[in-house]
Amino acid sequence: MLIRRAPDIRYSEVTPKALYMRRREFMQAAAVAAAGAAAALSPAGSRHVHAQNGRTKLPNVRKSQFSTTEKLNSYEDITSYNNYYEFGTDKDDPERNAHRLVTRPWTIRVEGLVKTPATYDIDTLIKPYAFEERIYRLRCVEAWSMVIPWIGFPLADVIKRLEPLPSARFIQFTTLADAKQMLGIRVPVLDWPYVEGLRMDEAMHPLAILAVGLYGEVLPNQNGAPIRLVVPWKYGFKSIKSIVRIRFTDTMPRTSWPVANAREYGFYSNVNPTVDHPRWSQATERRLGEFFRRKTVMFNGYGDQVAHLYSGMDLRRYY
Repeated sequence: MLIRRAPDIRYSEVTPKALYMRRREFMQAAAVAAAGAAAALSPAGSRHVHAQNGRTKLPNVRKSQFSTTEKLNSYEDITSYNNYYEFGTDKDDPERNAHRLVTRPWTIRVEGLVKTPATYDIDTLIKPYAFEERIYRLRCVEAWSMVIPWIGFPLADVIKRLEPLPSARFIQFTTLADAKQMLGIRVPVLDWPYVEGLRMDEAMHPLAILAVGLYGEVLPNQNGAPIRLVVPWKYGFKSIKSIVRIRFTDTMPRTSWPVANAREYGFYSNVNPTVDHPRWSQATERRLGEFFRRKTVMFNGYGDQVAHLYSGMDLRRYY
């Protein structure tokens, strides 16, 4: 099998000068892209409401007890500096290219070890759940981080409703792979489609959510619209975007980055400052918008809540 290495860290992975020089242009482009997404996200019966500044607000969003009190990154930071290789490998590629993505109609196939395999319309799937704002830290494997006000609901609530069989030990997620909408699919950076997975006890943890928005608004395409996973104690690539398939299985799924390069990426991918990436240290991180680097915290600061999930495991081996 051809092993495709993740691109080396390059100038575009630190906040690029061009991003600030073209600040006004990027804001205008983002508004146009978001307006297109808002138009696609308003079918009859949808829970989306009025548009404001070209973006679509989400109704009845309540605050969550699980939120951090750290300073938020700006909407511009969060929506213009992204990893979403289906739209390109540079950090500004997703914002520039993701307007092509059509997020309605959208279906999610549920299959595998589940009581009733079925295909769900996304609006039917999310209708029963109350939207919460979860302010979470996001830590990427390239050693940068953000604080993001996600809007979503617990993954555990969805799993209970889908009724997996007792033999299901893992849950696997798959991202849309459509070369017509996603220009990056045409480049074999990874073995498409993008696949991620969790152990069932991880998936059932109350910190794991499915997100449909941020900053009180519909999730922008470049951030994983219309629905994505957010697992705040793991590196960002575990939080798969634009989900089209959920599969329950009794074996650990083969996921995209370990398949591409098992030496550099593991299935668990818990934030761990003591396990360096082979090409850079994980001991510190750069929070976007800050000049000085900060120390990386075990489990991204969520250790009190999740460390028990890994009791007895050698986290240097099961990275």
